[in-house]
Amino acid sequence: MTTRRDFVKQMTCFSLAQGTLFSMLASGCSRQEKPLPFKISLAEWSLHRTLGDGGLDHLDFARTAKKDYGIEAVEYVNTFFFDQAKNQDYLRDMKRRAEDHGVRSLLIMCDREGDLGDPDRDKRQQAVENHYKWVEAAKYLGCHSIRVNARSAGNWADQLKWAADGLRQLADFAKPYDINVIVENHGGLSSNGTWLFSLIEMVGRSNCGTLPDFGNFRIDDEQTFDRYKGVEMMLPFAKGVSAKSYDFDADGNETTIDYERMLKIVVYSNYHGYVGIEYEGSRLSEPDGIRATKRLLERMQKKYKNVV
Repeated sequence: MTTRRDFVKQMTCFSLAQGTLFSMLASGCSRQEKPLPFKISLAEWSLHRTLGDGGLDHLDFARTAKKDYGIEAVEYVNTFFFDQAKNQDYLRDMKRRAEDHGVRSLLIMCDREGDLGDPDRDKRQQAVENHYKWVEAAKYLGCHSIRVNARSAGNWADQLKWAADGLRQLADFAKPYDINVIVENHGGLSSNGTWLFSLIEMVGRSNCGTLPDFGNFRIDDEQTFDRYKGVEMMLPFAKGVSAKSYDFDADGNETTIDYERMLKIVVYSNYHGYVGIEYEGSRLSEPDGIRATKRLLERMQKKYKNVV
């Protein structure tokens, strides 16, 4: 005969067993659902021809990223809303549209605002101040960074000194906004991985880092830096990664850049943030190029899924 005490004891054991089984199942699920080695975003420059010829309004970029490509994070380019940086109504509309579609705004790529490493002190200062409005806009939109250029002139050492001065000033301005100032390899000595590594070290600000681009390693007409070495050197300071693409073969591989090798460098460097699609090809249409790049990145996500 089962007593009340025996029944309570049996039920307690059953509950404990259930809890243990649930924990084991939950643990097994968590092991199977490992986080992705990196996330995918879309750089607005991928649609620069469509935007330029009026086929897409900048305000619809976030919606297009989500609706047409299934991408939920975007990187803006300031030239597509160059005169709107201080227009609060326009920025409010941008922010609302992104939020309405569940799209995260990551950064603003900034061009045409002067050289942060200009040898002329007054011009360098003006370039720094020209970027202030983009820091403020980035903060309002919910971005983590603005991407800038470290353009300068002169010899190796002078360019380091002048570019570091401009970047340091801008990073100090951006710090209270919790905004990063990130440098892309974008021509000149900035496309030399050794020089750019030295520059970020010289700036010495935690909110000044890099945006490694897979494709921009042409220093001048006669010099090109090794792209794989360059990305590897930039990654310790990376707060974003730009997946440049040009064309694809029948198997879906990029024909200029070894994506398997490049993404291995990225994920094994312990970078697990966003990798932004930046299609620049001409054979495929911009939409087809974006989709081809996304498929390739998704394949690399699967390949390196255990590297977290």
